[in-house]
Order: sequence, then structure tokens, then C-alpha cells
Amino acid sequence: MTYLVARVARTRWILNNVPRIVPQENRGTSCLCLPMSCCNCFSCCHRAGKDNRVRGRLEGGENGRGHLDGRKIDGDLRINDLGRAIEDDYAAIRQNYATPKNPIVLAHGLLGFDELRLAGNLLPGVQYWRGITEAMRANGIEVILTTVPASASIEERAAKLSQDIATKANGKSVNIIAHSMGGLDARYMISRLKPDNINVLSLTTIATPHRGSYFADYTMNEIGPKYLGHLYKFVEGMGFSTGAFYQLTQKYMQEEFNPNTPDKEGVRYFSYGATADPGFMSAFRRPHKIVEQMEGPNDGLVSVESAKWGTYKGTLVGVSHLDLINWTNRLRSWFWQVGGYQKKFNAVAFYLDIADMLAKEDL
Repeated sequence: MTYLVARVARTRWILNNVPRIVPQENRGTSCLCLPMSCCNCFSCCHRAGKDNRVRGRLEGGENGRGHLDGRKIDGDLRINDLGRAIEDDYAAIRQNYATPKNPIVLAHGLLGFDELRLAGNLLPGVQYWRGITEAMRANGIEVILTTVPASASIEERAAKLSQDIATKANGKSVNIIAHSMGGLDARYMISRLKPDNINVLSLTTIATPHRGSYFADYTMNEIGPKYLGHLYKFVEGMGFSTGAFYQLTQKYMQEEFNPNTPDKEGVRYFSYGATADPGFMSAFRRPHKIVEQMEGPNDGLVSVESAKWGTYKGTLVGVSHLDLINWTNRLRSWFWQVGGYQKKFNAVAFYLDIADMLAKEDL
């Protein structure tokens, strides 16, 4: 599920030399923006008009009914009942935030890391939780960073997550905040591994594909079984696991993972989703369209419906999958400032507010 995936799918087309008629709405280049990529470019900035269209999808009256671009969507289960639309609640950092009494564990998503050093100590490290960890610690929060195999299976990642927490928490109860696939790792650890030396009080998931992502299903189908084995062999030859990719499909999550991974009594579950409206040059434009056609509003990879788990706290409007971990492109931010566009989402403020919520829940 990287640019390599798109290249393999395209190579198959070229090798077979079979003309394909692709519907207009499906044309484009399929790709997945990695956390350390800069391809989430300024063109995907969320202009006011686009925000209004997304807002229209989220607004609803009684029973979750509303309108989409002027059309009633009462019968569209993908769009109804998306919860509270969060537009500018986290535009700026507040002066005061409550501090939870227990440590917060940060669990990263697919292809993630805690800190990546590309040139040893010669250059500053690249952080997955960009500026978030420092802000939390500055607010008196004890933060535990974890690192799991980037693209391994949920089972492997959950085992490493459990090991990291047990080693670093020193017997303290913890609250887990997880981005994307990290939420699945945490759910598996809590429900299936049930480590005796870890007491999880709460799990807050952010854009976690609890019901899978149709983009994963689509990518698997595009590559096809003939080429999938070759691709896996190539990836594994580079030292990476491949267990995660199939497990992110809707089929696996809904038919295998969820039925066998119930929530644990005594653990509080919270979740957030997000919607984006990527611009023409955005790396998320193609995945967003693919997911939207099957699942409705999404952040470029994960739909709102898939992100909902436990107590759903709301939908962040105009926020992409990487904006959620403060990977907003600096060039795009500069164009926002030059154009007079006011940024409505500050990831640091968002995570501090989650910690504030946990503190007020006495967690």
C-alpha cells in the first residue's frame, strides 16, 4: 500500500497490453502517502467552499438525517449519523489543560515509528508524533512511546506493543491513544492477549479502520493474486513484513477480526474520525475517491463509519489522515498564510484536549 503498489498495478496493465476503459470518476493515480513523505502538498488545502461541502455531509437533523449538496440523504447509511462535526475546536492551543493522573501510551499506525534517524546523530530525528509528545510532556503528562513492526500482522504488532508498555509503564495503569492501525493493535492486545502485567484504563482511537478500509480491498483486487505474491516477496526481501496489508481489508476486519475481538469490560473506548476534501495534486485524492464511493466521507484512507468505535467523540472536518499526527506539509501551510486562509486544525491542541478529556473522566 505504497507508491510501489500503484506501480505494480500499472505494470500488470502494461504487460498484459489490454486496453481498459476506466470510468471518469475512477481515473487517476493510486497511492498512499507515507508518514515521512512530503507529498501531502499544498494543493489539498481545504478551501472554504470545500469545507462547506463537507459540512453539508455532516449536518443532520433528528435521527441523523441531513442533506448532501442539497440532496436528501435519509436512505444513505454511509453518510447518516456521523456524529458531531468538529471544525475549529482545535484551531489553537488553549492556555490551560487538565493533566491525567495516569500515563498516556502513544501507538502508531501502519509503516509508523517513534523516531526515525536517517543519518544517525548527524541530523535531527524524524518523529511520528510530530511535536505532540513534547507538548504533552510540557503539560506534565507522562508519555510512553511505543514502536511496533511497521507492516507486520496485528498479532505481531500487538505482542510488541504489549512488551513496550510492560517495560516502560513500570506497573502503572495506562491510557492508550492510537492512530490508524495502532488502534487495532491495541484492541487485539487488550481483548486477545490480555497481558497480566498491563492495566489499560482506556483506548482512544483516531481514524482507526475498525471495519477495514475499502482502499485496501481495492488495492488487493487491482494487483491481483498473480502479482501479489511477487510483490510480497519483494517487500519481504527488503526486510519488511507484509502481514498488515490484507488485515486492513473490510473483509478481514468485519468477518474475522471484529467477531473475535470483543471489547474488554472495564476498559473505556473512545474514538474520532475525520473528513478531508483533497485537492487536485494531493496524494490522497485518488484513495479518497475510492473510499468515498463505497464508504462515504473519509480522511483520504479511513471512512468516518469505519473510525467509529465505543463512544464516538466526533468528526474532524477538513483534516487528512496525516494531518491527524501533525504531518501537515509546511509548503502548504505557507501558502495558507500567504493566501490569508486560517488553519482550523492544530494537532497539538487536539491531543492535549484528548488528555484533558481523559483527566476529566478521572482516568
